Amino acid sequence: MNLFNLQGQVALITGSSRGIGRAIAERMAEHGAKVVISSRKQEACDEVAKVINDRHGAGTAIAHAASISNKAALQGLVDKTLSTWGRIDTLVCNAASNPYYGSQLEIGDEPFRKILDNNIVANNWLVQMVAPQMRARREGSIVIVSSIGGLRGSTVIGAYCISKAADMQLARNLACELGPDNIRVNCIAPGLIKTDFAKALWDNPEQLAARNAETPLRRIGDPDEIAGAAVYLAAPASRFMTGQSLVIDGGVTI
Repeated sequence: MNLFNLQGQVALITGSSRGIGRAIAERMAEHGAKVVISSRKQEACDEVAKVINDRHGAGTAIAHAASISNKAALQGLVDKTLSTWGRIDTLVCNAASNPYYGSQLEIGDEPFRKILDNNIVANNWLVQMVAPQMRARREGSIVIVSSIGGLRGSTVIGAYCISKAADMQLARNLACELGPDNIRVNCIAPGLIKTDFAKALWDNPEQLAARNAETPLRRIGDPDEIAGAAVYLAAPASRFMTGQSLVIDGGVTI
């Protein structure tokens, strides 16, 4: 059990009021971590923190809203975590944006830049904010939730796929830079997961049936099926793993 013991850890998870981020927060708390719930809306964050505190004890979770598009808000999120618990052992960069579905040839500058800023630049901001205290302790884990979109081409979510491929390279670069300080940086690359964020890709019955038919496990995933990988990457079990992208997609990419 010690391989997956997160007792004494503090985990900051962005986009954790629903979907994959919420599942990660709930499972990390279950394994003993203190967790920070964050998304754009404070009320939604408060609701999730309450569920976790009711289940695992008062003080297990705190809630702090912050938009990933706002650097000052993200610094406030990090500062709040450090003032509350004095450390951040695991950073999970889960929040992302995809405001555009359609041809890469027709995407406007504004949505393209928003995707790149929120899905790449914001992750780098958070790492820059969190890494110094990890370096001081010579310990830490950074997890970026990427996507199998970073491994495949797409005619409808091309910009999103570009950003997720960049996240994988961001993890490799940071792993090289932070490895000497015993800080690990990895990605999780989910396939299609039944979340509100990906609803446009699974809500159509015909489209869903076609996706299931090309998936070896013949179904799309559930958010909780991604959470275990995040626990693994935060835990001692993964202490010799860095710079990697862990694909969890029901077999689609094979």
